[in-house]
Amino acid sequence: MPTKSERQEQILDLIRDHNRITLTEISENFGVSEITIRRDVKVLEDSGNVRRAHGGVVYYVEPDEEAPVVKRQLVAQTAKQDIAVQAASQVNNGDSIFLGSGSTAMYVARYLKNHQRLTVTTNAVTVIQELANIDGINLIVLGGILRPSELSMIGHITEQALREVRVDRVIVGMRGIDVTAGLTSDYLPEVMTDRAIMDMSGTVTIVADSSKLGHIASGFVAPIERMTTLITDTSANPEFIAELKEREIEVILS
Repeated sequence: MPTKSERQEQILDLIRDHNRITLTEISENFGVSEITIRRDVKVLEDSGNVRRAHGGVVYYVEPDEEAPVVKRQLVAQTAKQDIAVQAASQVNNGDSIFLGSGSTAMYVARYLKNHQRLTVTTNAVTVIQELANIDGINLIVLGGILRPSELSMIGHITEQALREVRVDRVIVGMRGIDVTAGLTSDYLPEVMTDRAIMDMSGTVTIVADSSKLGHIASGFVAPIERMTTLITDTSANPEFIAELKEREIEVILS
């Protein structure tokens, strides 16, 4: 019979192997009560090795520094382009939208170029580069502190400007999307800017490839229900998608 510390190490190995597992499954695997497993998981959670998630626990490691946006454009490129096509199709001529930073959002900008009478507010240099001097698009550019790796403007100057603008729809990427942990970001200095962006509209579309689903980053941005629509790829976990739909979140698979 393993000691408590040995059992906790074995539980961590089990969670790591499965990535996501329920407390019931852990309990059955070790032949001990869920109350005991709950205590063990709490110890592992306090150590930073796991995170509680809807329906169980997930393995967690501190993420590596995110690659610059110009490099991320080439990662899962086809999936991101398909997501971007779907996102652009949700935008009507005459709409006013906010389009955020990130590699997928950059592709969204690329597919908006044929829209007419469109107003796009952005804090992203990549979006500005795509939409500058495009006929039919009125571009509102927000200032602030430049985040070099993301080529985006953040900070209190950006947040103050965001409060002066309202849009029909916000379209942004998100580093982590989890049913219980909500919408999360790896970059804590940008969290308040992200919250101010989401306050611009009651309609928030998240564009994210399936690798972001179930991921939990360190900075809490908003509850999962703040997202009204998720556009992702067809590799998304069906159970995860079902959980979102139960919360009346629209899901579009590209």
